[in-house]
Amino acid sequence: MNQHAMIRGEVCFRAGDGILMPVPDGEVDIEVADDSVTLSWNDGEGNVTTTAITRDEYDRYVQEGKIRLLGR
Repeated sequence: MNQHAMIRGEVCFRAGDGILMPVPDGEVDIEVADDSVTLSWNDGEGNVTTTAITRDEYDRYVQEGKIRLLGR
C-alpha cells in the first residue's frame, strides 16, 4: 500500500550499522509491508533518499503524530 505523509517531529532511521539519522520534516512517500515500512523523500535538490523502518517504529511515530498520513 503506497501513501503520502508529512514528517513533523523526530523520525529517525539507522544508516546501516551506524548512527541514527533524522528524516527531515516534510512530505514523504510510504510503502507499508507486513513487517516494515519504506520511507522515500526528496532533499529539494533532486536527490531521493529511501530507508526502511520497522512496522513497530512506524506505528509508534504515527501514534505520536510525527508521521501524519495525508488524506486522513
